[in-house]
Amino acid sequence: MEGKSPDRDSLESGTKKSSISSGGRAQDRKEFFRRFVDSDILTEKLTDWFENNAKDNMLPAFDVPFELVDLQKFDYALEGVPFQQLIRMPSAIYASTSGTVEATAYLALEDFMHASANSLWESFWGQENERMPFYVSSLYNANLRFYQAEKAIAKGKLGGLCATAIMLKNPRHPQGKWDDILELALLRPDIGTLASVENDCKPSLPIIGEALFFALRVLLARSLSRSSNPLSLNSVFVLVVDCQYGGVIKVEGDLNKLEFDVNNVYECSAAWIRNYSRIAISPIDMIWNKLGNANWGDIGALQVLFATFHSITQYAGMPKNSVEDLAADHSSRLQARRIERQLGDTRVNGNGLFRFQQRSASPEIVEVQEESVRVESDKLMKLEVGSVLWLEDSDWQNGYQINEVLNDGEIPYYMASSVEDPRKNLFLYVGSHPSQLEPAWEDMKLWYQVQRQTKVLSVMKQKGLSSKYISHLSASGRIIHPGQCRRPSSGGNCDHPWCGTPVLVTSPVGTTVADMVRMGKFRLDEAIKCCHDCLSALSTAALGGIRHGDIRPENVICVTSGVRQPYYVLIGWGHAILEDRDRPAMNLHFSSTSALQEGKLCSASDAESLVYMLYFSSGGNLPVLDSVEGALQWRETAWSRRSIQQKLGDISAVLKAFADYVDSLCGTPYPMDYEIWLRRLKRHIHEEDNGKEVDTSS
Repeated sequence: MEGKSPDRDSLESGTKKSSISSGGRAQDRKEFFRRFVDSDILTEKLTDWFENNAKDNMLPAFDVPFELVDLQKFDYALEGVPFQQLIRMPSAIYASTSGTVEATAYLALEDFMHASANSLWESFWGQENERMPFYVSSLYNANLRFYQAEKAIAKGKLGGLCATAIMLKNPRHPQGKWDDILELALLRPDIGTLASVENDCKPSLPIIGEALFFALRVLLARSLSRSSNPLSLNSVFVLVVDCQYGGVIKVEGDLNKLEFDVNNVYECSAAWIRNYSRIAISPIDMIWNKLGNANWGDIGALQVLFATFHSITQYAGMPKNSVEDLAADHSSRLQARRIERQLGDTRVNGNGLFRFQQRSASPEIVEVQEESVRVESDKLMKLEVGSVLWLEDSDWQNGYQINEVLNDGEIPYYMASSVEDPRKNLFLYVGSHPSQLEPAWEDMKLWYQVQRQTKVLSVMKQKGLSSKYISHLSASGRIIHPGQCRRPSSGGNCDHPWCGTPVLVTSPVGTTVADMVRMGKFRLDEAIKCCHDCLSALSTAALGGIRHGDIRPENVICVTSGVRQPYYVLIGWGHAILEDRDRPAMNLHFSSTSALQEGKLCSASDAESLVYMLYFSSGGNLPVLDSVEGALQWRETAWSRRSIQQKLGDISAVLKAFADYVDSLCGTPYPMDYEIWLRRLKRHIHEEDNGKEVDTSS
């Protein structure tokens, strides 16, 4: 790229107060950005790094931006979402060097990106009749300014186009600025041809170098932005495509660590990429078929769509319709399809996934009543009070009888007792919904929650993290037979639909805060004890780098049976964060600001959710929230007016002080000081007697 002139609008904007605060003065950053204009120089500076990390002429080992399981879930969520590219991409087979073909390719790419952004916005974020706040434009390399491809072609600037971008609409700067870019796409010839099998179908080194240049320039522009709609300062997606194939490159990193030496721009940039950036590159896969139509449901287009989805999330926050919720609807759609096709028994067997309903050999068309199919299946599938599940894990078996059917507002679970010890109640989580006819893996939400919570509690156990305020993993395994109170014969194969379903058993049991509030049993003085116990649970989990991610009244229980003093336990660890790529639950009333805005947790996010739970559970005004934007606006207003602190202050000064402390930490990298607040809360807990209770939280 040979551009030399900067984007002056971006240069004239100063640093935003909440953006990067170190790494040089704002003027140095502007000058650094102004001089950072040549991708070839940056690629040359990175050549040795590429070659030193490559073995046998292969690319360095980069991570992939998306796991296959996440793409599969996204695929389920997109069922029924209409995508339509009207301008066909010219086929590479019939392409020539003519300007007509190149012009059509740029127009088709713009149309593809517009269709992608528009359909994703309408399906996940947009309100009825609301136009998306984005548009698509192309970048001209001579001045690094933006033009719609059609206008650039009309002005004879086709040969100078170097990228296409999804951009935020900016009434003050309708031509577009660099900090308005959500996502960039580079249209280059032979992306698919140069992505050799030896390189794991990754792009060639020159393409990667050019993508890194554009990604860093976007991040630099965002760091200088004064926009009221700030995008992520830490990550950006760049698409690389030709007329048939394409892939995704994600660049992530902290610009605080970039040395802004205006006399050594490219060396500093290369050093930051080598030492402080995280680069993820997807395999190159087919996006457009030979007719120029996008294969929207195939993995090539899916990973590009998923990158666009994450780019929009950086601007709009987490969607009102989550991927998990829409993916979970796959089960109901599948059930409706089976009813249309009049499929009967759906148990898994050795001959395939489904077994057709047995019919007579009559050639007549016979109407099958849906109710009869449902009743017969419910007899096989329904879990109710009195049902017994036999669980197997490694070399032991145990039966559990269901005593009560519960629901946390998201998934069903059960109060149960072991057949061997019927006096002790336990919580039982089963990875398949009792009203669904699919095997467990089809009911993605339930299956994921059971598997995920099992993993989190197992990790805690392995790390020696133990607290009476955290759910204890009592047993986990898979169902070997659901039936009456009898032990199944060992060694036998069971073809019952429930067999193989994952199950988790936890203790202790108790009444959820949500139920206590409904029954009027959550007294105001309970709030201090609840805050202390939940904070103790979070403190223990934090020792292992684990965050809960889903604190709400349904996930906190009060344990009263068999104890001298009631205490609270944090349950529902199915959305816990074990590593950076994990995502917390989205709840408009209880999720933290960081979770709603970025889909991630900061160090104080769980404590922020705890404050919301205490506020609402203690009689705080419960607003009607129907969007992420509305939820964020409510939080901003509530904190600025100090209505949360005032409500908690009516209960105790220590709760008011705790809310102030959490407010000061939100959005910052500073860690929570659990110990000081546990001591302060402990001093304010009113025990019923004068004796001292032994604290077993450590």
